[in-house]
Amino acid sequence: MAQVFGKFSDVTSDFAKRLHDHGYEIKTEKWQGKEITDTHAMIEILNPSFSCPVVEDLDELKKEIKPNLPWADDHFQERVGREPLNPGNEYKNWPYYKHNPENDKFRTEGKKFTHSYMERIWPPETMGIRYEYGNFDDVINLLVKEPFTRQAFLPIWFPEDTGVKHGGRVPCSLGYWFIRRGKWLHINYYIRSCDFIRHFRDDIYLTSRKLLWALDELRKKDPETWNDVEPGFLTMYIGSLHCFKLEKSTLKSHFQKH
Repeated sequence: MAQVFGKFSDVTSDFAKRLHDHGYEIKTEKWQGKEITDTHAMIEILNPSFSCPVVEDLDELKKEIKPNLPWADDHFQERVGREPLNPGNEYKNWPYYKHNPENDKFRTEGKKFTHSYMERIWPPETMGIRYEYGNFDDVINLLVKEPFTRQAFLPIWFPEDTGVKHGGRVPCSLGYWFIRRGKWLHINYYIRSCDFIRHFRDDIYLTSRKLLWALDELRKKDPETWNDVEPGFLTMYIGSLHCFKLEKSTLKSHFQKH
């Protein structure tokens, strides 16, 4: 069972301390699709998880999570824009992209990324093994028809990622599960790999925003059923939480003030 926290600032503090105190050294062959050198050793912990309530007040959410703003808000609008953008525009405004513009050289095939969240959330109409791909609107429509379904899952990891046969980058995120119980709509976020320094807080924020967006859409489509429903818990399951070994000292800034 995931550890329950009352607010996201406590999650960040706890996970930073865990990674600092208990992270072990690991060196993988690649990082974000690029071969890495001996100087790129990492520290890692496996399978941490948490649950934390999501509030509807965006100002409070931003204060607690401290995402990279305004980028996280702008990129979120791309993610819910109902267009399969690749590459989109906001990747250029990501703070860490600015410090490493060479990212394009190993993140793209031609002029496109090997994948984008917008493509995975709003895939072009195409056939899977038997049926057409679904999208985020289809998840919403399922919840309208069956508010208490267990099947409302939005995948980011697709079969084409299996085995990394194309040799490029594959999504860190596996997908998002929406589940209503009682008067709360919860979201479970499954992610195989998460860089604490560059992605952790933004991942939490963008997932929280997806929950709030889904709830807004449901209230529009079926106000009688959904107007009294509130955002519930975000539960996040991380396969590998890590950072570069050279960045270990920066983790202290996330927990010492607590």
